[in-house]
Amino acid sequence: MIEIVHVSSDAELDGIRLLQRENLRKLIGETEAGKEGFLTAEYSMEMLQQMHRFQPSIIAKDGDTIAGYVIITTKNSYGQHPLLDSLFDSIDALNYNDTPLKDVNYILVGQLCVGKAYRGNGLVQKMYGFYQQSLNKEYQYLITDVAQENPRSIKAHLKTGFEIIHTIQYGGIGWDIVLWDWRK
Repeated sequence: MIEIVHVSSDAELDGIRLLQRENLRKLIGETEAGKEGFLTAEYSMEMLQQMHRFQPSIIAKDGDTIAGYVIITTKNSYGQHPLLDSLFDSIDALNYNDTPLKDVNYILVGQLCVGKAYRGNGLVQKMYGFYQQSLNKEYQYLITDVAQENPRSIKAHLKTGFEIIHTIQYGGIGWDIVLWDWRK
């Protein structure tokens, strides 16, 4: 049985790192990336530990196996990873409902992944539901970006309740910035 929980150990962070490695775009073929989705950013164990200290991430566990994860990223992580810094800068330059996002207490998805053997079972929605229940009193919005070349991920985010609020370009790729308004 799969349970959704906050990360509570370095062993679980290592499980995230291993699952991340199995799904990095640079390590899987283009055919698989287009069909199954992919990850772009690679986080070291030290970076995962630092983000975890600010706000523990969420995992889907099947016994001792990490079936999926959502890395929770706060603005406290700014300055530690260039891709995250760029995303925070892009988000803070936007308005949503006529309010500058830099003035709003939002939280960021640093990365989302579901293991190949666990896809198609609603884990994205279950992990995001846990995310919302855990943090909706502290934050108004959950925001992330999704590569436009990753239709599987865009579909999962829209199904959860995110909406596309902007598009940016970096690394030669178009990225949709998606926001889930937890006040709705």
